[in-house]
Amino acid sequence: MHVKENELSWFVVYTKPRWEKKVARILTEKGVENYCPLNKVLRNWSDRKKVVLEPLFKGYVFLRTYSDSKWDIKKIDGILNYVYWLGKPAVVKDEEINTIRMFLREFQDVEVVENNLVADTPVMIRQGVLMKYKGVVIEVLGSKARVKIESMGVQLTAVFDKSNLQPLNGIV
Repeated sequence: MHVKENELSWFVVYTKPRWEKKVARILTEKGVENYCPLNKVLRNWSDRKKVVLEPLFKGYVFLRTYSDSKWDIKKIDGILNYVYWLGKPAVVKDEEINTIRMFLREFQDVEVVENNLVADTPVMIRQGVLMKYKGVVIEVLGSKARVKIESMGVQLTAVFDKSNLQPLNGIV
């Protein structure tokens, strides 16, 4: 996405560990529009249960500023750097920020899972009849993956939700 110098754009910054809310507060105090998506999570302690607000994206805060003033913001305590895409600070579309906001209004205890399944990734099935079986991803189809499972001298292929597959670090 191309950014004009005099146009407000959303950027993403890396923060120090566990500084997301602090950075958002500092940005707000400095008059910089920002968004630190917070997730309602039920936490259990030995004596009580409590709903707490945790950052949805650990180590990240979104901020909206003019392209030419983004370098001054990088000097704010708690901000480590911008997130880069193709050698430039990544720009996030307004629609994507709005989608995150709507999603968090609708659901609580949301989990962000990095999905790095690609063809030839060794995986283990997490649940269901084939739980604990190991296989290899043949292809990725949106939120599903086709997995090859070898058993009893035959090759089976089945389509699984990607959330039901655990990538393995070794060979199957």
